[in-house]
Amino acid sequence: MAIELAPLPLPPSADASKFVDFGREVKGVNPGTLSSEQLEEIRQLLYKHDALLFRNADLSPEQQYALTKAFDPASESYGHGNNKTGKQAKSILHPDLKTIPRVPQVQLIGNGPTPAHEGLSPVQLKHPSHTTFHKTHTTSPDTTRFYRWHIDAALYALSPPKVTTLYGIRVPQGPHQRCLYDDGTGDELDVPLGTTAFVSGKTMFDILPPDLKSVAVRAKVRYAPHPYVWMAPAHAMSTGLGIESEGLELSLEELPEWSEEAIKTYPVTWKNPVTGNLHFQVHPCGVQELLIEPLPAGASREGALYPDGAHLKDLKEVRELLYKMQRPAIAPKLVYPHDWKEKDLVLFHNRGVLHSVVGQFAPDQLRMFHQCNLAASDEPVGPTAEDVKAYA
Repeated sequence: MAIELAPLPLPPSADASKFVDFGREVKGVNPGTLSSEQLEEIRQLLYKHDALLFRNADLSPEQQYALTKAFDPASESYGHGNNKTGKQAKSILHPDLKTIPRVPQVQLIGNGPTPAHEGLSPVQLKHPSHTTFHKTHTTSPDTTRFYRWHIDAALYALSPPKVTTLYGIRVPQGPHQRCLYDDGTGDELDVPLGTTAFVSGKTMFDILPPDLKSVAVRAKVRYAPHPYVWMAPAHAMSTGLGIESEGLELSLEELPEWSEEAIKTYPVTWKNPVTGNLHFQVHPCGVQELLIEPLPAGASREGALYPDGAHLKDLKEVRELLYKMQRPAIAPKLVYPHDWKEKDLVLFHNRGVLHSVVGQFAPDQLRMFHQCNLAASDEPVGPTAEDVKAYA
């Protein structure tokens, strides 16, 4: 069967000119039974468009794992490690994931009283909500927020997955909600109940002014050891785009045993393996330090930020600079909030987009999804020397 493509169903809030290349619905094939030739075509499409939607997909956990693994055949374990979701009780991820026993790379996520499922006993799932993580909360039942803008990655010891697959099994229906930014801008976004929101890391980089583009191609971020444990006592900002600087993070002495060698330091921009585009790929909640290289020889110093380089260790300063760089890209017109249907499969370029859980459910509203991403067999590639010269 031939692969057919259609544009994603953009909401009225989206600026269509910014989604010319982002996202496609794939028709005419079953993602669970792709031939090797079709898999290669899907791989090319994924890196070109960053998110692919398959409607009415019939997909077992084994097939979902196989599809995810096809993007990185040498990968083996779930992005945070197999069977580890229940072992770090202090991690902010602890309540959100249940491992499928026979396919430990696939996680059950969602909300509500889940019946026995794929070898799991009945369990009460809890949908992540800004009310458990943000410093301030919305007060109206028809409003919500972005929970946490992120990349799927352990950010410690394991390498960031190349792709993530999300498969909707049970999707409750309900009225749309207003996603409030509550940051003084007045920004808000009409979103389907329980949407997953996506923004393009390429757009995040492309819309930066020249002085910040220069910083982006010269900078690396150093993540905290065990970042999801480290940040657990802290509060997120109202936009979900990073942590409030209140000094609530755990001290290094309070963390589980860690080693310097396992700490992750990554370029701020990651190079797309097919298009060569640069994507701004930073998980702002877990960042501890920012390292900026000096301007390359011959670059103009006029108006340049940190022309001689810098090593920023003050958390507040690090967070404020990253927020200044990332906030423009989560403007309502640049967000794709997916309207989930049962049997939807979304395959997305985890090294090319940021995403966020959005919405709130009543405890008895049943939502069941399978999620799969795999700790990669290699590290993200940053900008080349030519890229740095072009933008610095």
